[in-house]
Amino acid sequence: MTYKITGYQPERLFHFFEEISAIPRGSSNEKGISDYLVEFAKARGLWCHQDELYNVVIKKPASAGAEDKPAVMLQGHLDMVCEKLAGVAHDFEKDGIDLIVQDGVVTANGTTLGGDNGAAVALMMTVLDDDSLTHPALECVFTTQEETGLTGASGLDKSLISARTMINLDSEEEGIATVSCAGGMRFTMTRPVTRRSVSGKLLRVSVAGLLGGHSGTDIDKERQNGIILLARLVNRVLHSTQAQLALFQGGSKDNAIPREVEAVLVCSPAEIEKAESIARSLAADFADELLPFEPDFTCAVSVSDGTAEVVSEADARAFISAICLAPNGVRRRNIKQDGFVVTSLNLGVARLGDTDAVLVFAPRSSVASLQEDTKDRLYLLAETFGFDCAISGAYPGWSFAEHSPIRDTFVASYHDLFGTELKIEALHAGLECGLFSDALPGLDAIAVGPTIRGCHTPDEYLPLDSFARFYTLLTDVLARLAKR
Repeated sequence: MTYKITGYQPERLFHFFEEISAIPRGSSNEKGISDYLVEFAKARGLWCHQDELYNVVIKKPASAGAEDKPAVMLQGHLDMVCEKLAGVAHDFEKDGIDLIVQDGVVTANGTTLGGDNGAAVALMMTVLDDDSLTHPALECVFTTQEETGLTGASGLDKSLISARTMINLDSEEEGIATVSCAGGMRFTMTRPVTRRSVSGKLLRVSVAGLLGGHSGTDIDKERQNGIILLARLVNRVLHSTQAQLALFQGGSKDNAIPREVEAVLVCSPAEIEKAESIARSLAADFADELLPFEPDFTCAVSVSDGTAEVVSEADARAFISAICLAPNGVRRRNIKQDGFVVTSLNLGVARLGDTDAVLVFAPRSSVASLQEDTKDRLYLLAETFGFDCAISGAYPGWSFAEHSPIRDTFVASYHDLFGTELKIEALHAGLECGLFSDALPGLDAIAVGPTIRGCHTPDEYLPLDSFARFYTLLTDVLARLAKR
């Protein structure tokens, strides 16, 4: 293939990133990238295991002189969040990412980039490919369906792993090492609805241009949740007129703060002017509230004639009321740790389907009792408005370790290489470290990575110099582990 990223070293790191970017790899669509890695390993004579979830484990023997050193696990996930701008013609099931390289960064043409966690995949491939490096025995673990509940890591046979030192490559800020994280789950609420065909004036309202972001790492930035914003408008229209709700659709991932949402209401000719006036007035209010913080926010209102399948009044009110009253955003901070987020919740998906209404939440907490409190509140919300509940994709938190040789090694390496101190922090997001720590007693783990901005949004980008510097750090740490 013709590579777009040039002028950066090591060249193979950037070439591997471009190669995996050409392979569709949304969650649950990882077979192609998984098979690619198997062929990569076979071509280099490396031990490889692929399971039914398309997780891949590749092992490389220690370099000369380090055969007696303990093995080290490198780990990242194969899948990416598939988000795109409205109107972008991109099929994530079939199309590779259209990369754009400009001003020292790589981004994508109207879609998520997949740097989360394609950067980790390219890093591991480059280490495995380079026989000139000094390192202990390596066990590179590529997991699947991380973005939809850490499914691959949960299902992986951990007996394949002998290492008790883990370097997770799914952190997204150069110069910061993550040493603990929150646990989380997916909480889905479902309620049956009935529909009937109605003709009248169609009031269409759409919210777009919100910043969105990762529901863990960006939740503290107080970014607007498009679902909750639009429900506020729809609720006002439903309570002020006899309008009927036909469509409400927002968000596609529980772990992404929803950016684009639309709704359609059917009004009588006698009430459409009032309904439209309410909608436009609230749209103006929203702009006043948000534009200092959400500079690209828009709320479009339009009216047309037509016929639509509307839900019953009871269904509409239950659905919209549940959204309006749902807990969302930061729920608890640790004031003694610079306001670090302890517990949060993101309403990531709201869908009014043909036969059911669905709300999907992503609760997170590093304190188990507070996570239980969030669950209790969601169960109460569901009971109040007639929803059934289901929990899936639950994963444990990862506790801070007072003694961590791998943390000490990264701190020393970072200082020696760059002359500054490596920052150590806890992360309010899910990392696979908790699942591996639970399964591998005595595991010493750290999460690190190059800088990646705008994860889980079409604004995602990867600074190329950060990517190169992080590879230098990673290989220096491996060399130190081969000598300690």
